[in-house]
Amino acid sequence: MKRDLRFEAFYDVPPAAVWRSLTDSKELAAWLMENDFAPEVGRTFRFRDKPQPGWDGVVNCRVLAIDHGKRISYTWQSDALDTVVTWTLEPHGDGTRLILEHTGFRGLKARIAGMMLSKGWRSTLLGKKLPALLGARAFRVR
Repeated sequence: MKRDLRFEAFYDVPPAAVWRSLTDSKELAAWLMENDFAPEVGRTFRFRDKPQPGWDGVVNCRVLAIDHGKRISYTWQSDALDTVVTWTLEPHGDGTRLILEHTGFRGLKARIAGMMLSKGWRSTLLGKKLPALLGARAFRVR
């Protein structure tokens, strides 16, 4: 069995501001996790957070594709997870439509992790932390 996650969020800031929050290591750390990210195809990097029961706090990643200002995709591997995260930005009026696709949750452990990640992505990260960093209003996070 496989599960994929997909969320859309709309922010009242230009796509360039949202892009910077996805591709600048310091900005990523401010709303997602500490990291050694650089926007280069093939680059390996890690997200790091406080370890929790059943998780060592490390997500291993590799940049798969970049379409500057529009789309970035990277692997997301940790414990039972071997998934892919893809961010797509689209102009939307005076703001930005951000689409997050987190795909490839296979197996029971990964599906359980996906359920936990789903809430975090939607309400905490896309609904609160990212708009706070952007100084933006988030609306219609779904």
